[in-house]
Amino acid sequence: MGGVRPKKHLGQHFLHDKTVAHKIVTSLGGQHEAILEIGPGMGVLTELLLAKNEHNLWLIDIDSESVTWLKNKYPGLSGRIIHDDFLNINLHKLFRSKFALIGNLPYNISSQIFFRLLEFRDNIPEMVCMIQKEVADRLASPPGNKTYGILSVLLQAFYEIEYLFTVKPGAFNPPPKVNSAVIRLARNQTQRLGCDEKLFFRVVKQGFQNRRKTLRNALKPLNLPEQINEHPFLSLRAEQLSVADFESLTAEIEALWKSN
Repeated sequence: MGGVRPKKHLGQHFLHDKTVAHKIVTSLGGQHEAILEIGPGMGVLTELLLAKNEHNLWLIDIDSESVTWLKNKYPGLSGRIIHDDFLNINLHKLFRSKFALIGNLPYNISSQIFFRLLEFRDNIPEMVCMIQKEVADRLASPPGNKTYGILSVLLQAFYEIEYLFTVKPGAFNPPPKVNSAVIRLARNQTQRLGCDEKLFFRVVKQGFQNRRKTLRNALKPLNLPEQINEHPFLSLRAEQLSVADFESLTAEIEALWKSN
């Protein structure tokens, strides 16, 4: 049985290092009702995941060649290998209960996958994934760091993020031009924010659009109420605010808008 040809347009870099694969799979903790592997490629993680959760493992891949290859290699997964785009599939329809995510994510769509994670956060208690090291550093970054950004705040609002380990290019075929990293995201206790969520997202995104500016200037496009102008947070840059700070600021903006 032949292998699968890595496709540049899909951002495919197939992991071949079995030691790294084992570390990734064992990093997924707990007993999950179901596990969905994103972009299994040639199944280096799949083989190990089957031993972990044989009856509730699902695979999704946009590459028809990978899907055909996986169906031939793992006939026991019949009906649970999905040929579709993770960014578009209806996950609520696929899973009626909670499920974990795992995978070596394509670098070019990793941010979109994380926004998708946020959309389904109440159903996804844990995610372990390999991404570009630069992105992993950003997601796990604390406030006050230059790598701290939009996704850092949005994900940390709902997940505890742990940088696990770095993976060198030689672990892949073909080798990427950058280092990779494995991170774990575990759902925290925050069920709902103490402010309007859509407004929170807007404030965070707009705040980082011009991250060198103070928030007083960066947030001008939102036409904030005049009463908020003297708020001490507005003299800071977005990277200096914690998740709780952004939540507090958003709640005050929301209250002022409602009172006007």
